[in-house]
Amino acid sequence: MTGQTGPLAGIRAVTCSTAQAGTVPYMLMADLGAEVIKIEAPGAGDHSRTAGELLGENGEISSFFETNNRGVKSLTLNLKSDEGRAILYKLVEQADVFGQNFRPSAAERNGFDYETLKKINPKIVYASVSGYGQLGPEADLPGTDAVGQALSGIAEAYSAPGQQMRTGVVSVADESCAMLTFGGLLAALIHARTTGVGQKVETSLVGSAVRLMGWTMTTTMWRDKNPITGARINGTRDMPGIAASFNDINGKPLVFQLDHRHWKQAMDALGFWDTLAERGASDLGLALESAAAKDLILGTLAELFATGPRDRWVEILRGADIVSAPINTLLEASNDPNVLANGYIDEVEYPELGKSLKVHGSPWQFSETPPVLGRAPKLGEHNAEVLEGLGFSAAEIAGLTARKII
Repeated sequence: MTGQTGPLAGIRAVTCSTAQAGTVPYMLMADLGAEVIKIEAPGAGDHSRTAGELLGENGEISSFFETNNRGVKSLTLNLKSDEGRAILYKLVEQADVFGQNFRPSAAERNGFDYETLKKINPKIVYASVSGYGQLGPEADLPGTDAVGQALSGIAEAYSAPGQQMRTGVVSVADESCAMLTFGGLLAALIHARTTGVGQKVETSLVGSAVRLMGWTMTTTMWRDKNPITGARINGTRDMPGIAASFNDINGKPLVFQLDHRHWKQAMDALGFWDTLAERGASDLGLALESAAAKDLILGTLAELFATGPRDRWVEILRGADIVSAPINTLLEASNDPNVLANGYIDEVEYPELGKSLKVHGSPWQFSETPPVLGRAPKLGEHNAEVLEGLGFSAAEIAGLTARKII
């Protein structure tokens, strides 16, 4: 761990995690200076090494794997063997965090369940990610991002009236689960360092995506009816608010958001108020009572925004102190000046490709311990380094390799 920097320098995490929700928490830890040792099957490795866009002569650089595993170390271990499990247990003795995202009961079958590992290291923080949660009728089923989106209400959150609900192209359930796992394991780590007692932290794709629905989920439950779709119109009849997107004259979308205090102010600034009033569409609160009124208001706004260019509408709204912005595609987002200025997108050199590639930067700015972006490891790249740190000799490491333990 020599030379590591970052607020998590000195922390060691060992993971038997794959895919996205199970790996991103530890990638974030590695960005912040933790030593993360990823356990992979000898010869095969994490199946996500071949997912996403593949670059290099043999397709060895994966956009999926690089994004989710940068900065970590790869140790290959055959955990079905006694020798392989013994090495894992040695690592756990020295670790602060252990992570896995296998189906419930799979960890028990493979000898790295929480009850087993806490006997080896009572201070261990054990993070477990599942699809549906550890309880409930479908707890034993495998889960993916699509499941998290499907069961949590995300599909409705982005649906439009008259169109079927769909899950989205971006893995929001995976990523929200990863971030909540990251926060949960750090909270448990603080507790372990204070009390000397570790614990198991459980998160799930479904649970994390439900949390992502925020106060809109609470409002839906309190009203006991599904929310308005097509735009976010909320509040009360007398104090409504709106967040909505519309296309301009060129089909380019923009968004604005305001509450009841600024509705007329915004519509006046845009020059829309008189037309709204003439059509009986100026009372935003009616949208909360009548689907026909909602359609009339949104339809009129759509017609009016389609008469001019997006940049002009955004400039007018911002000039009236109304929150507004263009809606970026993913590619546009990666080149947005705000995104670039804050380092949310960065570049990393790939000498084997003879160029640098755009990657995720860090969402954090630390004044004293800035994050350091690394590369994802080659399969088994750190076998010798990690095992030498456990006291294995070169001859012993060679023997483990020959017996396909590593």
